[in-house]
Amino acid sequence: MKLEEKIQQPPNLKLAKTLKILTWVVTVAVLGLVGAMREIHLPLPEGVSLKFLPGVHATLNTIVAICLVAALVMIKAKNVVAHQRFINVAMFCSALFLICYVAYHITSGETKYGGTGISKTIYLVLLISHIILAAVSLPFILYTYIYAFTNQFAKHRRMTRWVFPMWLYVAVTGPICYLMLRPYY
Repeated sequence: MKLEEKIQQPPNLKLAKTLKILTWVVTVAVLGLVGAMREIHLPLPEGVSLKFLPGVHATLNTIVAICLVAALVMIKAKNVVAHQRFINVAMFCSALFLICYVAYHITSGETKYGGTGISKTIYLVLLISHIILAAVSLPFILYTYIYAFTNQFAKHRRMTRWVFPMWLYVAVTGPICYLMLRPYY
């Protein structure tokens, strides 16, 4: 189906309702897993290390940030197809990030920031705001995506106005926190 035909289709409210329920199931599962991962420690086989994953996390978040900005530019230029593609890449990279993040934290010990003074304060402010907004924004990012996917474009646009800045903030502060923590890995 061509994009023009999809846009003219009526909203699929039944699918949206199902996906919204799935969103909350996924959100609760993800937040539960992220909360529990500090208590879970799975040993890796001898010689296997996932110490490379924090760099992967930062790279994935950077790709998400770039895709979000590109998606914004594309929708402002009325290039809906390119906008949709960039958002799909951002969603995929975010999901991959989450899988890698959990894998790393259930197999590797916690890394503490070793800086002091103002640098530690800046790090903690960025980290805490990053974590809170990541947790809060997850279901709303999924809802925004669902609204577009189910042809509820007015709702999609309304939510995007406040969800987009949160998602972009999370995608940008993740790599910044990584770069600040990198000397202590």
